[in-house]
Amino acid sequence: MKVGVLENGLVSPAEEGTPQGGPLSPLLSNIVLDELDQELERRKHRFVRYADDCNIYVRSRRAGQRVMNSVTGFLTRRLKLKVNEAKSAVARPETRKFLGFSFSHNKEPKRRISPKALLRCKRKIRELTRRTRGISLEQMTKELAAYLRGWKSYFGYCQTPSLLQALDEWIRRRLRSMVWKQWKGSERRFKQLRHLGVGAKLAATTVGSSHGPWRLANSPALSSALSIAYFDSLGLPRLFPGVA
Repeated sequence: MKVGVLENGLVSPAEEGTPQGGPLSPLLSNIVLDELDQELERRKHRFVRYADDCNIYVRSRRAGQRVMNSVTGFLTRRLKLKVNEAKSAVARPETRKFLGFSFSHNKEPKRRISPKALLRCKRKIRELTRRTRGISLEQMTKELAAYLRGWKSYFGYCQTPSLLQALDEWIRRRLRSMVWKQWKGSERRFKQLRHLGVGAKLAATTVGSSHGPWRLANSPALSSALSIAYFDSLGLPRLFPGVA
């Protein structure tokens, strides 16, 4: 309770509340909101709660609005808690997220990664794969692999494998684009492509192309030189096992 709050690299003393991200916060939430769980079970609602984040599932918007009002009243009057109205809403499950997941809009809904969680993932990957970091591809891949293994252990349980496959392809295309930028100069690029097994004619055509790095990252030459197997050899994990 006394460790303070980390903001912009500086620790400030905390005057109230629990440390953000600390294990005490969800523990206290479970103690305080146990009464809410019992109330929702008594009303026979279908719901899921993690710490102070709770979703309640009903059959219609009208029922949702009614339950929202009654539960908000229960929390404020009975438990003396303040509901964050900005983060609360009555909406269809596929438009909301819960712990980084949402649902697809199918006859049989599937668990999918929420768009915001995917954007955060891509933002982190961009940070780790910046060309200006001045580190080798091997070191960059090592750091990226550590992040992806942790990310996959959580989000790998989604039921939309096509998204994981698309993310896999995007990651490797970004790495190829970054490597192509690092190989400055036509002579070095040609030499590197030949060293990685690309034929002389294809290597020369690729080096002489007017297309930019992102376009060339999907070219036959770079796809062959920096293949999936090549990144496998560097220890980069596959998010989707079937990617080729």
